Amino acid sequence: MGSVRWTPQRMEQLERATRLHRRVVLMRRGTEFIVVARRLLHHGGQEALVGLSPMTGEELRFELEDLDDFQVLP
Repeated sequence: MGSVRWTPQRMEQLERATRLHRRVVLMRRGTEFIVVARRLLHHGGQEALVGLSPMTGEELRFELEDLDDFQVLP
């Protein structure tokens, strides 16, 4: 279970990163991922971030409720 406190400001950070295709550092279960934010998905009451891995070009999906933390890079 993630520990991000999803305030309106934190969601706005993620939404803005997605609109601008910014790099985002995500922490999930002790593992760090750096992805280029592509889109946010809303399905069945759950939200997820889809990001492109710059290393492999693969699209990765991260359920927001599973994230421990995130940071948008400049």
